[in-house]
Amino acid sequence: MFDIITFGSATRDLFLFSQNFSLVKNRGFPTGDGLCVPAGSKIYLDDIAFASGGGGTNTAATFALQGLKCAYVGKVGDDPGGRDLLRELAKRGIDHRWVKTDAKNRTAYSVVLSKGGADRTILVYRGACHRLEKKDVVWPDLQAKWFYLAPLSGASVHLFGELLALAEKNQIAVALNPGQTQLALGQKVFARLMEKIAVLILNQEEGAKITGLDFHRDEQILQKLKSWTAGLVVLTKGKAGLLAADNQYIYKAGIPPSGIIDRTGAGDAFGSGLVTKLIKGASFQEAIAYGTANATSCVQQIGAKNGLLPENQWGEWEKVKVLKYKL
Repeated sequence: MFDIITFGSATRDLFLFSQNFSLVKNRGFPTGDGLCVPAGSKIYLDDIAFASGGGGTNTAATFALQGLKCAYVGKVGDDPGGRDLLRELAKRGIDHRWVKTDAKNRTAYSVVLSKGGADRTILVYRGACHRLEKKDVVWPDLQAKWFYLAPLSGASVHLFGELLALAEKNQIAVALNPGQTQLALGQKVFARLMEKIAVLILNQEEGAKITGLDFHRDEQILQKLKSWTAGLVVLTKGKAGLLAADNQYIYKAGIPPSGIIDRTGAGDAFGSGLVTKLIKGASFQEAIAYGTANATSCVQQIGAKNGLLPENQWGEWEKVKVLKYKL
């Protein structure tokens, strides 16, 4: 039996760094800013880097590094990128017996355009990992103490309900970091499904969307999410840290001061670090602190997996203080 099995995307990531990318402010961009290049021009790059990514494999990397027996369920293309991913999973000690190879669709790719720091744009080819279907999964063999469900989209979204039902039947604890497709189920359906979740992790924007509450009412968002589940709820707030709740307390934590080389995979590092400590019997406060430490370490290197903390290490930053007060 595995300690944990992860589900979600598996990607190859290409990072392109150049000071020749222009940051342009324009209301026509959804964020108000655009990372731009002149049409018809040749742009020189300062550096490039290759890495792997995807919520399913990123979280598995933490669990394996932390000494947990871990497997990943997903799909890659029958191509060099897919073969590279399988070799990396094996090298990291992640069981990939249930990873399917797709002869029709290429391995998912992300191209990260970066000017340095926080200025970046990600081009995404969704690829094979988003086409994992029910028939691809060997359901009776999925024996584990925990499931970690990273965002599922495309054909893979149809696995969501099936995985929750299997977990409930076999008394498997579920940690969920929902994606836009899960949130699109709507409040009524999502709230009903949350009854089966042991740990729910989502950001403030996602929390506001699914609860229908104003983005700035973070405690109200948290409490409404908590009303849907007896499990633990974590609402991440970017640079402002997080709010969380169990059945007795609300928890609040910031983030330690540190530089940022690359934010890719920070959310996955936080969620998997937190769940690692819960699996090992730590308190919720300790788990929050460790998830924060893992995410802080992650962003110090390029790529979602390269900066993850080894087992029993907290990194060079001061351990974040997690405050709690009555719910």
